[in-house]
Amino acid sequence: MIARIVLTVVFCFLPGLLLADRLKDLVSVYGVRINQLVGYGVVVGLSGSGDGNSGLTLQSLESLISRLGLQVSARDLNARNAAAVMITADLGPFMKEGQLIDVTVSTVGSARSLQGGTLLMAPLLGADGEIYAIAQGNLVVGGLGVGGNDGSFLTVNIPTVGRIPGGATVERVVDTPFMDSDYVLLNLHRADFSTAASVEQAINAAFGAGTAMAIDGSSIRVRAPEIPGARVGFLGMLENIEVTPDTPPARVVVNSRTGTVVIGGNVRVTPAAVTHGSLTVRVTEDFNVDQAATVVAGVNGAMVVPGEAVVTPDTQIDVNQEPARAFVFDPGVSLSSLVDAINAVGASPSDLVAILEALRQAGALRAELMVI
Repeated sequence: MIARIVLTVVFCFLPGLLLADRLKDLVSVYGVRINQLVGYGVVVGLSGSGDGNSGLTLQSLESLISRLGLQVSARDLNARNAAAVMITADLGPFMKEGQLIDVTVSTVGSARSLQGGTLLMAPLLGADGEIYAIAQGNLVVGGLGVGGNDGSFLTVNIPTVGRIPGGATVERVVDTPFMDSDYVLLNLHRADFSTAASVEQAINAAFGAGTAMAIDGSSIRVRAPEIPGARVGFLGMLENIEVTPDTPPARVVVNSRTGTVVIGGNVRVTPAAVTHGSLTVRVTEDFNVDQAATVVAGVNGAMVVPGEAVVTPDTQIDVNQEPARAFVFDPGVSLSSLVDAINAVGASPSDLVAILEALRQAGALRAELMVI
């Protein structure tokens, strides 16, 4: 079966029609970033949907209870109402001790649902192995899992993952170079030398010559105020400066998994002639069954004795080749003319990919062909 392929064409505005963007939408500030945290914990209070006799969960429960001053053995515990979980969270920039962050809790054992569970106190570690937050609280689960005594189980959405809004308290501040350096480094979300130069010019026009300097196609160094308290207001004005980004490079992007084709507005084709046709081969397989029989002559006359059935394959092959259709690209043809010419011959998205690949091999496609 031939899958249908969706063709998506993106028309880009002409350079003169590009709208200015705020600097905060084009760049990020070096050192102002999130940090991922991860931890291990135990969720209790489940209604029989926990890990059961999982050794990992029983060992975790034994360790937690022993820290409370009680002597207990894993043999005396049952984890039907408990589950071992992994906890993840994002520690935002400039978070201080005592502030709250959201956490996501996911099962690692055989628990079927975290509905109604409570996460017990668990430390959240950074990449350096230090504790940056402590998580605890009641879970909010968007999924639902219902089981029966006969072993049947119904699942709606994902009941093995839950969230705790404000479920972790920050215990350690992450150091940032924002207040220590004499400069603020701005990093473009998409590296481009023309856009970096435009950002430099816009900042210097707003704050004076020499304030900003583009050090490469991705980063712009900006001189920060000497007074640390003035940096916040300075960054507030800086990120609201409007800059017109340069047009993106000419690219044709093909998604091999979904069949989506995206053609940038700056794609051009040099003079080229393209001939494209399609060949369809249809094979029909059938079987003819003949019942064999044997005639036996006896005293009382002839008798017909049934034999084994004989199966004979019957194959029919039909070939249909549509006439090849040719079209010519003029010098510097634009995106709209390119699409119109290909659509005029009734080419499918898969045909379009084949044509673009052939044009690139011939050197007529003035764009980068990317397959993702």
